[in-house]
Amino acid sequence: MHKRLPRRTAGASAVLVLAGALVGTGAFGPVEPAAALYGEAVIEPVESDLAAKYWVEATAASGDTAPLAIDQDPDTSWLATETGPQWLQLDLGGAYDNLRKVHVTFPDAGAVYRYVVEASPDGEQWTVVADRSEAAEPGAGGVDLFTAPGTRYVRVTVTAASPGARIGVSELAVFNYLRDDVVLGADLSWMDDQRDREYWVHPQAEDRGAGPHLLDVMQDRGMEYTRLRVFNEPRNESTGNPNAIPYQGPERTLVSAQLVAERGLGLGIDFHYADSWADPGKQPKPRAWAELEFDELTDAVYDYTYDYVSRLVEQGTVPDKVAVGNEIANGFMWGSEAVGAPSTEAVHAGANPPYFRNQADVYQSQPGGGILWQYRYSEDPAERQRYLDSWDRFTTLLASGIAAVRDASPESEVELHSVVGRISGMGKAGEFWEQLTTRLNAKGQDFDVLALSYYPEHHGSLAQMEENLHTLATAYPQYRLEIAETSYPATGGGTMPNSTFPRTVQGQADAIQAVFQLVNDVVGNRGVGALTWEPASFQAMFRAVPGMSGTFEPYSSIDVYDRSRAAHVLEDTVYTAALAGEAPALPGEVQVLTTSDGSTASVPVEWEDVPSDTGVPGRITVSGTTEFGGVTAVVDVVDRFAAPACDATVTGPRYGPLSVASGTTCLAEGARVHGPVTVSEGAGLVADGAQIKGPVTAVDAAAVLLCGTDVSGPVTVTGGFSAAIGDPALECAPNTVAGPVAVTDVTGWTVIAGNEIHGPLSCRDNRPAPVDRGVPNAVSGPRTGQCSGL
Repeated sequence: MHKRLPRRTAGASAVLVLAGALVGTGAFGPVEPAAALYGEAVIEPVESDLAAKYWVEATAASGDTAPLAIDQDPDTSWLATETGPQWLQLDLGGAYDNLRKVHVTFPDAGAVYRYVVEASPDGEQWTVVADRSEAAEPGAGGVDLFTAPGTRYVRVTVTAASPGARIGVSELAVFNYLRDDVVLGADLSWMDDQRDREYWVHPQAEDRGAGPHLLDVMQDRGMEYTRLRVFNEPRNESTGNPNAIPYQGPERTLVSAQLVAERGLGLGIDFHYADSWADPGKQPKPRAWAELEFDELTDAVYDYTYDYVSRLVEQGTVPDKVAVGNEIANGFMWGSEAVGAPSTEAVHAGANPPYFRNQADVYQSQPGGGILWQYRYSEDPAERQRYLDSWDRFTTLLASGIAAVRDASPESEVELHSVVGRISGMGKAGEFWEQLTTRLNAKGQDFDVLALSYYPEHHGSLAQMEENLHTLATAYPQYRLEIAETSYPATGGGTMPNSTFPRTVQGQADAIQAVFQLVNDVVGNRGVGALTWEPASFQAMFRAVPGMSGTFEPYSSIDVYDRSRAAHVLEDTVYTAALAGEAPALPGEVQVLTTSDGSTASVPVEWEDVPSDTGVPGRITVSGTTEFGGVTAVVDVVDRFAAPACDATVTGPRYGPLSVASGTTCLAEGARVHGPVTVSEGAGLVADGAQIKGPVTAVDAAAVLLCGTDVSGPVTVTGGFSAAIGDPALECAPNTVAGPVAVTDVTGWTVIAGNEIHGPLSCRDNRPAPVDRGVPNAVSGPRTGQCSGL
């Protein structure tokens, strides 16, 4: 199992839950704001709309436009083609543990929508996470907060809508937040070179804060994990001569590991299996192993790895993860296979450091673990066999290193660290992982964490990297995924290739956080960590302090570690509607969710003044503030609340019966019908300020809406989807009915409010039960069934 690495329990940035509210005051004196660090960066917690991901699929109970509900276009909608409760369902492609917010918008302004949101791990067992099935006020959407670990499916069921509203969803967004068990760390191996440097959070302040060691500052700002590389016998990359000081050699890295462990940070070990840099373009064997025959080389890999990991364990620095090789997209420990290889992207003499080329009689004297990619498609049987043999050697060496880690430290996880962009996309990468996993498994070995490097200048855009991660996660669900290296510069102007982020302090924070987000959004919670590479020195998150020799301070972008996790999630958008010329009613409170325990509470909102143009139909927004952040009220100003569109209109007097067989017939204000009114299946009736001299009978009607109307006969509504006999929420005035009212088996919207009924009121089998909006009816006869309390 993946071990959850220790989290900080104290530090200058440990308490950020009330960031805005606490800046400047506190029990322990003033709290330094982010701007106290060098540069400026506004860092908000990671928040991803998973519905916008290309792999998410939408289906619906009816209609064929479900994908329009997640196309990020509010002007398009999924619309149901059947009546009754209708659902829209998202398959997120895999489970997620930290979904916290769902945002639904609906197609019609000025309507009341009732809905329920459910979550499921498997599409079979559902849990209600939000219930707005009793909604009474008009509004074109809603934001709901919830906690449901293990969610793969999210379903919104529109249980009812006010008469005339289209049943559907314009946009459905499901928001994912950075999990606690996504480990944020850094490769800080160069701290071995920099023992004479001092790092401080605030070096020019009276209280410098955390320091003087680099680890102190990084931990204080939220880093949880440190990776350390190991060179076998550190050598000059040009001459191949041993370095005077063996930086990042085995002995010095043992000391660095102790510094990491002393602070309770997670520890990763990255074996380069080389005396100098190993990456996709150079993977020289260690000099001590260069002339070993292949079987001896295999044994050397095991012995060295086993002995070194054992020493780590013995000194009390058990590594959480061990990478067997560094960026091994083209294999590692290259040897004689490089001789005569074409000068292509694969293993060849020109790619390695000078000493590999200049001392070919040593370094290329025996076979190694380089992959001969250039023969992948060769039709020459001998070349094709060379390709397959190179894979066998590579995976034999890899299996030897993995076995050594397993034997020396069963607690440690094994990491396989490669790249994608430099091996020409997922087509070649697919071959890499298929060959590697199949051959490793055949040799009785496997790894735990599939790790990639991501630098946009080398490995493509964020979108390309996201696709790579998703492809690997779905093809190899047995592995967890990590970005083992990433970085972005804070200076220089412009942007890096394949990136949209400016080379500024803010751009650095945003670019790094985007990588955190990529990892967190991998399906199945299989993204487990992201590490920046040498943030004190390469595309640095620190600067040298002018006038203070050997002293460094962090850019404010360093807070990306600490501030990328949400302590609270806010109901940040509310929807309402108002008639033109009337002031909208805005809520005094919204909900806030505490992520640590999943609890929700109400928090007051202070609203700005409502814009003055509420007399003109359209959409306006009003900004509000809470102690947890901003809120936006979306107000639809309408001439009238949603009602069925009129296919025929009756004005003035009409003598004789009125039969509505299809479409919707509207009785305008002042209209008088002298005779019975009947509404057939699928048809609709809207009477507003009219008189009906006779009974009203509707059977399986699409909608029946009676407002401010006098009816001199019984009103009988049976079946259908919506019925409103008076509804104050929709400015539908009460009615006077000279006879009984019976409402039965309506399956959507049923409101009976404020009416004067001269006769009994009976209701049964309506789903949901009728409501009166707090405006009771005056009934001269008995009230029975579901209407006994109206």
